[in-house]
Amino acid sequence: MKGTKPQLAMDRDAIRKAPPAPAWLSEEAKKEWRRVIPILVSRKILTVADLGSLENYCVAIGQVREMEEHLQRHGHVVEQFKDKDGEIFSLGMKRNPAVGIQADAMTRARLLAAELGLTPVSRSRPAIREDEDDGDDPLNIS
Repeated sequence: MKGTKPQLAMDRDAIRKAPPAPAWLSEEAKKEWRRVIPILVSRKILTVADLGSLENYCVAIGQVREMEEHLQRHGHVVEQFKDKDGEIFSLGMKRNPAVGIQADAMTRARLLAAELGLTPVSRSRPAIREDEDDGDDPLNIS
């Protein structure tokens, strides 16, 4: 996505009570759901229509964590491969496919996090900051 992202604003149809994580999510994805859903609900920007994006974000974060666990166990490179008959052979070192899976999931998670207001830049948008009475602050232009 290129260009300026639209500002997030409080929605009168916003979800008021945090829904439970969908049962089909992996354990890592459910952990992320439980971590971010209270934040999003309190900001009053999340609607039922946004739950799909939140699910996708949680799936991506779950994949990042699962691939990191795999890479810590098996390493970032692999040396043995199986041919189509299941015979093991070695062609030298090769990047573990989990590296690419993790990188793709990180990219998806970053993009979705920005859309959901879960990044420092997206949180700095005036429309999703807490309503504060800044009084005579000359730097407050909102």
